[in-house]
Amino acid sequence: MKNNSFFDHIEQGYTTKGEFITLGSAMYQGETVSNAFVKIPLKTLNRHGLIAGATGTGKTKSLQVMAENLSEKGIPVLLMDLKGDLSGLAQSGEEKSFITERHEKIGMPYTPQPFPVELFTLSEQNGVRLRATVSEFGPVLLSRILDLSDTQQGILAVVFKYCDDHKLPLLDLKDLKKVLQYATGDGRDDFQETYGRVSTASTGAIMRKIIALEQQGAEFFFGEKSFDVNDLCRVDEQGRGFINIVRLTDIQDRPTLFSTFMLSLLAEIYDTFPEQGDADRPELIFFIDEAHLIFKEASDALLDQIESIVKLIRSKGIGLYFVTQNPTDVPEEVLAQLGLKVQHALRAFTAKDRKAIKLAAQNYPETDFYETEEILTSLGIGEALVTALDEKGRPTPLAATMMRAPMSRMDVLNDTELKAVLEKSTLIPKYNEVVDRESAYELLNEKIAKATQEEAQQEAKEAQKKRARASSRSSSGMNPILKVLTSATFIRGVFGILNKVMKK
Repeated sequence: MKNNSFFDHIEQGYTTKGEFITLGSAMYQGETVSNAFVKIPLKTLNRHGLIAGATGTGKTKSLQVMAENLSEKGIPVLLMDLKGDLSGLAQSGEEKSFITERHEKIGMPYTPQPFPVELFTLSEQNGVRLRATVSEFGPVLLSRILDLSDTQQGILAVVFKYCDDHKLPLLDLKDLKKVLQYATGDGRDDFQETYGRVSTASTGAIMRKIIALEQQGAEFFFGEKSFDVNDLCRVDEQGRGFINIVRLTDIQDRPTLFSTFMLSLLAEIYDTFPEQGDADRPELIFFIDEAHLIFKEASDALLDQIESIVKLIRSKGIGLYFVTQNPTDVPEEVLAQLGLKVQHALRAFTAKDRKAIKLAAQNYPETDFYETEEILTSLGIGEALVTALDEKGRPTPLAATMMRAPMSRMDVLNDTELKAVLEKSTLIPKYNEVVDRESAYELLNEKIAKATQEEAQQEAKEAQKKRARASSRSSSGMNPILKVLTSATFIRGVFGILNKVMKK
């Protein structure tokens, strides 16, 4: 009787009129209830979400399942792959006995299949190069990423203004460094006359922070050709959304670069995409794996920026899904914005762990069917507590869920398979050519060289004039011997001698 009541509870709570994706089937008293499907409406997927759980509990597979189902519905996906284990989405999975058994319990067939995948990179790894110009960042976002003081932010704003006024493109970091040097060097008077005095100490501090960012590999990211975010929203010939995987295995120890990339991409999407209003389906879904890397070392200004984007970007039809070990890794202000929560098992090894589990349990709706705090530690691999928002924006019932298995390979591609994916790409020819057109660095060097040349020419003219004046004085002056011979004293002396001689 209680089992029937539970089935009705889940069925009513997860009934949808519009399109949906299915995560699996609900569990009661440790057993999977067949056909008690946990369905997430496409309409509320732009309300963001969280996939959390201890290492080895199935977070990555849940991410994979959601990406596959969204792709099937024609919704493009962007995955931040820091561990390098998501490329298998491009290959079909294998029908193994434990997978078939799982799906029989759930009450749905298992159909292995590959999905359309595009591989991206921020570094020297193979893939579509992702770049953005310094100008596209703007002084506000760049200041927050660099964690600048108010004074330093003001100077950076002046630098951007100067470049706008003088048609100096800021494309990469060497452009920005050159303008900072110019502001307190050769161009000091030029800056001071129009924009006020620029402190050498402040520009030096900004320069050091830019160099620190460069040391994390930012020189690969800043520059041209800029990536067009609309290329993330492609579908294949079968109408399936592309799964765009950003390969980040070589920058997982460089959180500032990771945060820089993510924020710039979200800011560009927010500026570019039109308002969706109350749409029936999202335009694009982001999955940010190892999300704690974003928040761990973020400054207060950067956290404010992230919170603002999370609140605003859903109106553009964008859903953000954070994947991390513990919900407490995500700031409360961000956590409060998340509509879907897929919580895998948490482990209580220490008093701190038990406290974290207690806090995590408070983030879920109350239920008569589970002891939330207890079940959080007893879930098996591939099982998760799920709650979402229904089509009216109300929380769905809490459901311990047997998650369906991924339809694609649950492993990485080998080198041959990876090469095949890259060779099929239509974006690599578009973005992987390095462009270094004339920008602030070259223009200022040219300006300085021209000014130096003009100054040298002026000095040469002045020196020539001095020599000419000296020569003129020299030529117009009387020879010393002639001057003696023609002097009155000499002449009188000569006439005196002549008179004496004549008298004799």
